[in-house]
Amino acid sequence: MRPQLDLHGKTLLVGVCGGIAAYKCAGIVSTLRQAGADVHVIMTEAAQKFVTPLTFAALSGHDVHTDMFAAGSTWEIAHISLVRRSELFLVLNATATTIAKLAHGISDNLLTSAVLATRKPVLIAPAMNTAMLEAAPTQENIARLQARGAEFIEPGAGFLACGEVGSGRLADDDEILEAVRRVLARTHQLGSERVLVTAGPTREFADPARFFSNPSTGRMGFALATEAAARGARVTLVSGPTELHVPANVELVRVVSAQEMHDAVFQHLPGTTVFIGSAAVADFRPEHVLNHKVKKESPELLHMRLSRNPDIIAEVSTRRPAGCLVIGFAAESERVEENARVKLEQKHLDAIVANPIGGEGSAYGAADSDATLLWNGGREHLGRRSKAEVAAAVLDLVGTLRKPS
Repeated sequence: MRPQLDLHGKTLLVGVCGGIAAYKCAGIVSTLRQAGADVHVIMTEAAQKFVTPLTFAALSGHDVHTDMFAAGSTWEIAHISLVRRSELFLVLNATATTIAKLAHGISDNLLTSAVLATRKPVLIAPAMNTAMLEAAPTQENIARLQARGAEFIEPGAGFLACGEVGSGRLADDDEILEAVRRVLARTHQLGSERVLVTAGPTREFADPARFFSNPSTGRMGFALATEAAARGARVTLVSGPTELHVPANVELVRVVSAQEMHDAVFQHLPGTTVFIGSAAVADFRPEHVLNHKVKKESPELLHMRLSRNPDIIAEVSTRRPAGCLVIGFAAESERVEENARVKLEQKHLDAIVANPIGGEGSAYGAADSDATLLWNGGREHLGRRSKAEVAAAVLDLVGTLRKPS
């Protein structure tokens, strides 16, 4: 049965790519409009070889956008103004070429420029020959986009226009419409929450040239902040040193040391309703920081006294605002779940994410993670997933923890 859609008040941006499945996109645009959505369509030059813009103009009730530099356009800057007024960007019958361009930030047409400029959820429905879909570069490009938060609608299998039988057909209309409904519903899921996330490593300097740290990249925390913002939350991200860029609609506070992270967290904690401590905070710091580089032969380096850093998440748990959920992370090299469960109980957390580190499959430095969610009376093993998918599962758990027991 077709999903019951009520999209009144929703503005959607739909991209149509060049492939035989372009004709199927017309029915999807029509259904979205009938459900009450304000639909604006962008077509690539190749898409116009299969279906005329006039078809989509008639079905959407708006002019179709095809040229970023069209003369006489009433749009201020097409790729910017289009994405500002939309709540979701749906890219239909995405070809291998378009997926590759999106994965590598190539913005040489209106559609790819608009995706690059959007800070709204991006939902991609591929359609192509089986061999092209299964080719390593295409799979790598899909994984790259998923890691950045783009969602994909799995293509169907069957008889293809090229005469082959296999995977690569544009997903059925109902699957696409259900994905649209789900993503739009999610965008307001955390609208009442104020989320504070910590991410990345800390650096504890001994002298201007040396510091204690760890291999954390910050990807997990940045994925959590990205997902929380996509669900409508007000998000503050306190991050140690990382090369990652600030996520859309997120307030980023950069710090270096554990003490700086501690101070920033407690500055922003008032009013927080969800705290997620994913940072890999150094447990110790040099007791004395030297203001000059010490020679490696110096006894000052060989006999260095250490001081314990503040346990940020334990202190947050104790000093949390009323009603605030506190979720931690446990990176463990052995007895992963057992050690994570001890941390959950000793620090009085609402939930914890257990990650194995060390050796093959380590969460540190990887784009994915073999995570397990633990909470009082509950457990969910996620298996190996991208950090964007782990972030989504963690924030789904927020909804579960909010429900009355």
